[in-house]
Amino acid sequence: MSDVILDVRHLKKYFSTPKGMLHAVDDVSFTIERGKTLGVVGESGCGKSTTGRSILRLINPTAGEVFFEGQDITKLTEREMRSKRKEMQIIFQDPFSSLDPRQTVLQAISEPLKFNKIMTNRYDLEDRTLQLMRTVGLAERLINTYPHELDGGRRQRIGIARALSLNPKFIVCDEPVSALDVSIQAQILNLLEKLQDEMGLTYMFITHDLAVVNHFADDIAVMYLGQLVEKASAREIFSHTLHPYSKALLSAIPMPDTRKKQERIILKGEISSPVEPKDECRFAKRCPFATEACWAKSPELKQVEPNHFVACHNYDKI
Repeated sequence: MSDVILDVRHLKKYFSTPKGMLHAVDDVSFTIERGKTLGVVGESGCGKSTTGRSILRLINPTAGEVFFEGQDITKLTEREMRSKRKEMQIIFQDPFSSLDPRQTVLQAISEPLKFNKIMTNRYDLEDRTLQLMRTVGLAERLINTYPHELDGGRRQRIGIARALSLNPKFIVCDEPVSALDVSIQAQILNLLEKLQDEMGLTYMFITHDLAVVNHFADDIAVMYLGQLVEKASAREIFSHTLHPYSKALLSAIPMPDTRKKQERIILKGEISSPVEPKDECRFAKRCPFATEACWAKSPELKQVEPNHFVACHNYDKI
């Protein structure tokens, strides 16, 4: 039997706007097994980051349940959630804006330990900070430097060290490499993979780039306008894609061998509004395979093959 560490059920997050309720996350359900990585992909504005922050209750969800190790954390009080958050951390997208420019590396990494009263002794804090710096590949000589004196890769390593400082079990990686150079991206991905193997970490890896999670994620969930449209193993997504939106994302990945012909799928049509959306397929306006059924009712995410879920009325006709 699989060991599920995170079970998200019918998660919703709506925001009030002058034109009505914006459905940023709308009825999202998935599970993540302990020690595994779920890659969540989709274009900007699809609700990936909002999903991650709602799971950690950095913003409170509108509805739904989030079971972490069997406990529904949406029912916890703010005080209980602060304690639980030691086991659930986040690595932010922008390594510069997520760090306090007035804090040195020592202060930034040790802050979670001081805030949670895990360590108060100055020497213990410095020892633990140096240990974390070694873990993430930061030179000890940088302990008294400030964020503006470091490059993006080193700043992101500080963010990773902060996330690791409380010995979490689950980490939301919110586009942690999108602001970095390609060579630095590979270093950070390799570091995250190494840490997962050594510490048994579970990741929810949010990205807009399918190529990034190709070899990094165990499973991939594709989001479009607040909803999951496809979820399967990484191997299955890349070899046997079913949803037309997933196919379009895959076709946008650059091929390393330029001699091979690559058919690029160009999506046309306008993007549906996430404000008070109608009960119809949100991808229908851009989908070349849309039929009357797509306009009549929004498709449900259902299992169509073993561990392969898709929300599409016509997946078997494409």
